[in-house]
Amino acid sequence: MKQCWEESPDLRPDFHEIKKIVNKILTNNGMKTNIFDNVVYMMEKYADNLEELVIERTGQLIEEKKKTDALLERMLPRPVAEQLKRGKAVEAESFHEVSIYFSDIVGFTELSAESSPLQVVTLLNDLYTLFDDIISEYDVYKVETIGDAYMVVSGLPIRNGHQHAGEIARMALHLIEAVKKDFTVRHKSEHKLKLRVGIHSGPVVAGVVGITMPRYCLFGDTVNTASRMESNGEALRIHISEVTKRILEALGGFVVENRGEVYLKGKGNVTTYWLLDAVQKPIHKPRSHRVPNGIPADSPLLSLPGFKSTLAGSSSSLGLRRSPSLRRSQFRSSQGSPVLKRWQKIEDTPRISRDSFHRTSFNQQTQNNQTIV
Repeated sequence: MKQCWEESPDLRPDFHEIKKIVNKILTNNGMKTNIFDNVVYMMEKYADNLEELVIERTGQLIEEKKKTDALLERMLPRPVAEQLKRGKAVEAESFHEVSIYFSDIVGFTELSAESSPLQVVTLLNDLYTLFDDIISEYDVYKVETIGDAYMVVSGLPIRNGHQHAGEIARMALHLIEAVKKDFTVRHKSEHKLKLRVGIHSGPVVAGVVGITMPRYCLFGDTVNTASRMESNGEALRIHISEVTKRILEALGGFVVENRGEVYLKGKGNVTTYWLLDAVQKPIHKPRSHRVPNGIPADSPLLSLPGFKSTLAGSSSSLGLRRSPSLRRSQFRSSQGSPVLKRWQKIEDTPRISRDSFHRTSFNQQTQNNQTIV
């Protein structure tokens, strides 16, 4: 009863708390309540528990959905995965120009014959884990791995103009450098792995094939030509076609060497090139200067009249007053706080009454009139 008499409304218990307190008092004193009160109390208790259970299960459902979406996006490109999640059929799409990367391990057959199946799996897992970490830095999409073959494409499913050749070329140089310096075969530390790379650019058709274990596959002569470029290459060198070479020249910043004519199955004699190096062009992001309060110097807020002077002053110069209404729990936990006492001092300052204000202003106006006269 004393709690209900509190002057501050925030300190008074609500009806739900009153019912709990009364029920607890009756139970402790051995007094029996009627059946209806017991039923209502049990229903309220069940509703509270059910609400907490629903919140908990909803959180678990959201976490599982995130895991499922992440797994689906590892198997398919994100735009394709979004279409499948919305229940739409993914139609095959034609891309005018992309760049395809193929690579395999030189001497992989002999290395596999000298190793156990578990050692081969460990070797490929270590190598492709390194590759996956590297390609995440570029605008490319990993299509598939078949044995020791590794296939990557740039320019789809999101088109990037002519940048696909530059992305694939820089990625290939990065992979070759990583295999030379960073990779070691676990069960044969003295064995140096050698990569053979081929790149070709051209049109393709891409689409999702299959219902069980669906795959995002590429079709077209460009895929076959890129595979031929890889198979006719050399160890630790990047073999590129004339189409890719022309795109790289248009982009600029790449060092290419003429290899001469090479016979490709189904193509005959074609002129190919070696990709030797790329000039890295770092992007410097301009850092904006900030005023002491952390607002950028080019912010449109600074053009407002009086905004800079407001930032220069302290919070007391703004004339801010804290509202005296606090939640009950916060009020009880902060009664001894020096911050709360400071705000209470501001709130307890005497205010000028309306009558005294009018009387003072009238006297000042009379004095001013007398002075002017």
